[in-house]
Amino acid sequence: MHALQIDARAPFSRIANVLGVSTQTVARRYRRLRAEASLRVVGLADPHRTAGERWLVRLTASPHTAQDLAYALARRADTSWVKLCSGGTEIFGIVHASAADGRALLLHDIPRATSITAVSAHYLLHSYVGGPTAWSGRPAVLSQEQQRELAPDEDHASTASLSESDSALLAALGEDGRASHTELASATGWSPATVARRLADLRASGAIFFDIDLDGSLFGVTTQALLWMAVAPAHVDAVATALAEHPELAFLAATTGPSNLVAKALCSGPRALHEYLVHRLGAFDEIRSLETAPVLRTLKSAAPLRR
Repeated sequence: MHALQIDARAPFSRIANVLGVSTQTVARRYRRLRAEASLRVVGLADPHRTAGERWLVRLTASPHTAQDLAYALARRADTSWVKLCSGGTEIFGIVHASAADGRALLLHDIPRATSITAVSAHYLLHSYVGGPTAWSGRPAVLSQEQQRELAPDEDHASTASLSESDSALLAALGEDGRASHTELASATGWSPATVARRLADLRASGAIFFDIDLDGSLFGVTTQALLWMAVAPAHVDAVATALAEHPELAFLAATTGPSNLVAKALCSGPRALHEYLVHRLGAFDEIRSLETAPVLRTLKSAAPLRR
């Protein structure tokens, strides 16, 4: 897992050589993690460099309908990180859309569900942790030398940016970030050589990055919570920059709304979450209010739902 965090597309043979095991062992273990721990390697566009808007949506619904509504939201192609929170009556999700599409979803489609008792939408302004900025709390077990051997080759500079012609490539990488050049060629209609060049250019420029969806219990995470914080505007950047160093936070962003910072905390249990809230966050006088919404289930992460 640590090797994949360093280079999610590293060949199994390269990982095996660094770990001192056979290529077959690495391939077998990877397949087992995919089957038993929901491991997904996904290629994604850098959200800071793409057009469109990202909205954090919070819905409150009756316990009898919230789960069905959450699954309906997760099945949409324009959503990610759909979660059931707060006893199963609150739904949280991120919506990726153009301005027009976002308004259609937020103000027209969702309120048609009569079981919804509250809706709020928060424009995501800036990410401090999440996306290309990886969670620092994942275990680091490889030596510095091993990490250097696994680091992606950066043999050229690039200023490549995403265009409409990359849509099929992005869709394929969203399904499987480790898809071979041959498989990506089949999905895009390009030649394998063209795929290899384009992929190398987009990675080198930072236009795309690779992330790992994985069951947090493998890291000892049993308790997750969304934290909605209100911070005086003059202190938002300083507080968020300091919080970004906390290994407990896997996501941290500035948003619109009465709570202008939102974070996702990953802890080893309720007591560890309590200690974090009281002793770590409690040390910040600039945090004027804090709302904690325990996450019961993640229905969708960064990757599309498996078909």
